[in-house]
Amino acid sequence: MIGRNNNWSETRIRALHQSIQALTDAGHPESAQIVAQLLTERSELPIPLRNEIERSLETPLASWRLEIDQYIRCQQPFQLTYRDAADRPWSFTIRHARITPYERRQYLECWCDETEGNQDLPELQHNWTLRLDRIPDAALTTVQGQWRPGLDHLEVEMHLLKGLAFAYEAKTTDISNEWLRDFNPPVRRVVRRVSNTFWFFREVLRYGEDCIIQAPGAVKQRFKQKLEVLYEHYSK
Repeated sequence: MIGRNNNWSETRIRALHQSIQALTDAGHPESAQIVAQLLTERSELPIPLRNEIERSLETPLASWRLEIDQYIRCQQPFQLTYRDAADRPWSFTIRHARITPYERRQYLECWCDETEGNQDLPELQHNWTLRLDRIPDAALTTVQGQWRPGLDHLEVEMHLLKGLAFAYEAKTTDISNEWLRDFNPPVRRVVRRVSNTFWFFREVLRYGEDCIIQAPGAVKQRFKQKLEVLYEHYSK
């Protein structure tokens, strides 16, 4: 307590701050709070970050979130009722789930018995992505049956060109990442497990003309249709 309390680097502070969210998403809120409390004890913590962490400590996870984390840890199938953005009611029987951040929001990615209303490719229609901030009023109940080992997925091949080929950072879902030396300039070939084409396409759109989806044909064709609609919007 009487030793130095201002010698932690910005890199260490940033890494510990990121670990708070990672532990929370992984279903370990108690560990996340321990790290948060540790950071608040440091004098070098910037005031905005300190205020953010103190607010999170004052607002513990809701009971429904703790219940979902418990189901995931115990690999226990459960049923959830949910209302979407249009306030339509849905009921899902969930046999695999994980918490995933997308674009600064948290989502429950899950494999469900139900497929009706899912507009993804047929191979992925058991996979759903539910916004966590729309779950608070959900009713959660245990159901019988087996917990699945993971979500359904497709293996999608992409070719990355020009500067993107050199700047690309591998993702945990990549199963192959190699250079195609027969091309000049070189092309990076990436094969990835994709469980939801909506989020995958949002990433590919950011890459622009430097990313080409090669296979499977169904994924390539669906992305082509999105580009055709986009072209029509800009042709009016």
